[in-house]
Amino acid sequence: MSKVQIKVMDNGSYRVTGDVELIDMDGNAYPTKQAFSLCRCGLSQKMPFCDGTHKGGFDSCVRAEKVLED
Repeated sequence: MSKVQIKVMDNGSYRVTGDVELIDMDGNAYPTKQAFSLCRCGLSQKMPFCDGTHKGGFDSCVRAEKVLED
């Protein structure tokens, strides 16, 4: 099994890569590939997937806090 990675894209989607199952609240599976993007702006016509509607109208550049080692 490959390691799953979810990358928070600047001003865009969540990019998901790896062997992952995406299911709705009722347990129904969405068809996915080894890489796909999930909507973060709420404007997509293909929810929960990103369709690029956010371009030019969504502003979010988040970063994880860096942890200092002792």
